[in-house]
Amino acid sequence: MEASPAPSPPVSDGRPRRSGYRRLPVQQRREQLISVALELFASRPPEEVSLDDVAEAAGASRPLVYRYFAGGKQQLYEAALRSAAEELTSRFTVPPAGTPTEQLSAVLDSYFTFVAEHDAGYSALLRGGSVVETARTSAIVDDVRRAALRRTLRHLGVREAGPRLTLLVRSWISVVEGASLSWLDEGRTLPVAELRDWLVDQFVAMAAATALRDPQSAEVLAGVLALEDPADSRTERLQAVLTR
Repeated sequence: MEASPAPSPPVSDGRPRRSGYRRLPVQQRREQLISVALELFASRPPEEVSLDDVAEAAGASRPLVYRYFAGGKQQLYEAALRSAAEELTSRFTVPPAGTPTEQLSAVLDSYFTFVAEHDAGYSALLRGGSVVETARTSAIVDDVRRAALRRTLRHLGVREAGPRLTLLVRSWISVVEGASLSWLDEGRTLPVAELRDWLVDQFVAMAAATALRDPQSAEVLAGVLALEDPADSRTERLQAVLTR
């Protein structure tokens, strides 16, 4: 448990004195500091956010923040990114039922639920270019992308992907990230179901284009097609591309 700070002495200039800090269990306080940090790092460039800002927003003191993050702002920044990354990675689970595109749609639904509920954390996780960005923070983001790559390939039934198929999936992941950030920047005006379906179509279109030059991608695409509903309009469009 945190030690309760001593009451603030009376001030003589008529200004209201600062109230005492709220006592929280250790883990709850740590999670609160990380949550506050994510909000601040997402709303302003990380280099413009100070530990004093985090402390004030959390209703804590600067020494208390250092108590939990002895490495200062850099350690807090990395902890905040890691928290967002772990939560986002947990959303990549593919449901057992449904056709391949239905399953992909379900994963994207879960993904966008995270984006909508944790927009600050998502933005802080993916927006780079900060002076506090280090090899460790870049590795945290890369871990998320590698997890998405592995699970997408596993979903497609691929154990060892060649360079073109890997490029296809990595490129599509970049499209998903860019579309998500744009969706947030533009006030979520596009219905999420429409955005999700567009991203599924993007994957199909990118896979079809890659299949023209890569036998492995063509094999994967044919396997996906075999499991789709023949009456689905997306399947019909896909068949038209493959039979040109």
